[in-house]
Amino acid sequence: MSSGWRKQIPADALLQLRQRLDHLPRKSPERATQVLAMAELYGISTTSVYRALKDFLKPHATHRADHGKPRVLSKPDMERYCELIAALKLRTTNKQGRHLSTKRAIELLEDYGVETAQGIVRAPQGVLTRSTINEYLTRWHLDQPRLRRQPPAVRFQAERSNDCWQFDMSPSDLKRIEKPDWINPEKGEPTLMLFSVVDDRSGVAYQEYHCVYGEDAESALRFLFNAMAPKREEEFPFQGRPLLIYLDNGPVAKSRVFQNVMLALGIEWQTHIPAGKDGERVTARSKGKVERPFRTVKEAHETLYHFHKPETEQQANEWLMRYLLRYNRQDHRSEPHSRIEDWLANFPPEGIREMCAWEQFCRFAREPERRKVGIDARVSVEGTTYEVEPDLAGETVLLLWGLFDSELFVEYEGARTGPYYPVSGPIPLNRYRTFKRGAVGERADRIRSLADQLKLPIAALSGEELRLVPLAIPGELATQPFEAEAHEYHFASIVAAKLAIADDLAQPLAKLASVDRAFIDQVLKETLTRRIVLARIRDYFRHKKSGEDHAS
Repeated sequence: MSSGWRKQIPADALLQLRQRLDHLPRKSPERATQVLAMAELYGISTTSVYRALKDFLKPHATHRADHGKPRVLSKPDMERYCELIAALKLRTTNKQGRHLSTKRAIELLEDYGVETAQGIVRAPQGVLTRSTINEYLTRWHLDQPRLRRQPPAVRFQAERSNDCWQFDMSPSDLKRIEKPDWINPEKGEPTLMLFSVVDDRSGVAYQEYHCVYGEDAESALRFLFNAMAPKREEEFPFQGRPLLIYLDNGPVAKSRVFQNVMLALGIEWQTHIPAGKDGERVTARSKGKVERPFRTVKEAHETLYHFHKPETEQQANEWLMRYLLRYNRQDHRSEPHSRIEDWLANFPPEGIREMCAWEQFCRFAREPERRKVGIDARVSVEGTTYEVEPDLAGETVLLLWGLFDSELFVEYEGARTGPYYPVSGPIPLNRYRTFKRGAVGERADRIRSLADQLKLPIAALSGEELRLVPLAIPGELATQPFEAEAHEYHFASIVAAKLAIADDLAQPLAKLASVDRAFIDQVLKETLTRRIVLARIRDYFRHKKSGEDHAS
């Protein structure tokens, strides 16, 4: 029963057709009609149907009692050799799917053997044949298609909004924009990358364009801050710190500064299983919820760039935001409401976790680097020179320099000092504005000429004429306040605080009036938080000086 027509016509269908034909006269025209209907149903010829009917009730050959069992070797020995041959095939498989043939694998087993944990295993000469081995490889599910089959996909969904975000980035189909904000002359033009997070529970997506030179932690952290912070658009309430971020095991997840920021924000991160880690798993299956918005945006939004291209990164993000407002109002994958409505309806009981301020975020984003301080108590970071404590001259210290600001902290023997600021020259950003000249393609044929003549209102991209139904947003979202005080820098002692105040005032405290020193002592009794102390001291002397000038 190996012919194609036998596979196409089920046995019960042939039996029913045979019974209907037996009830009809031998020369009845209805018999031909019945056969023709069967042929059209299964897409075969009437001849194939007649042949199938002829062979349907033929007696079939019976099998031996030991059918399906190896007779030359014992079953355990045959299984052992088949497993070794299957392993050889799997070990030698390349990316194109080419692998060792069964015949060659048998020759290697017979001539050389293979080394296993139990020792060298060698097959006897002339016992194993290619046809027999192939038959048992298929029968025992040791063939290549089954061994390389992907494991079953595990579907999951978070219970609450912001319980889990899936994060990923993908190059935009636009590739580049006409006027990037900055370029590195040594690297050429940056790539326009599309960053995306998707709330696992609701499917709400937030995306941004960034011009980058590959996957780097700085761009990823800038995007994640914007994703967690409140949005300017009232129609887009998506915000807050997630409990978990799910991403691939790339440069971002391996970055120490990314890990430090996540720890400071109280966010766990988890990487999905890479390709080949579990069978033949494809990485895209592990992050399907964030891959789907990528495809949708590229098909439904970026294809319109053939009519109007965004000139700047800001313009591209404005158009993208208008599209996301429409996208997140589409139906949830399984619930009878939109994505954004699902996100609003499934907050945790204690509310969403509030995001910190940008200044605080910058303090978290500090890149650690171990360096040796020069004999002049100076250290250079990416071309910028900082002057640290004189006692650290010649010592090997841990530098914590700001990824988004110019502050530098130093750790030595468990003690952290700073912040230190650049002492020579401006901060070199290596970023220069540039403009790319647009090239007008020649009309090659009639179709291209017609495409050049097509027009589309810019409102299709900008979303200016978009009318949205008001969301049922509560008057005030329940939030969990961010404990900013716990992450503030505190002076190690009152003495250290007074040294910093003297440095800030540019004069010794001993030269101050007694009332001024008393005010300083009172402030240091109340708090040693650096930001609060310096702010109160500066405010005090600023108002005092202006008052003295007024009196004079």
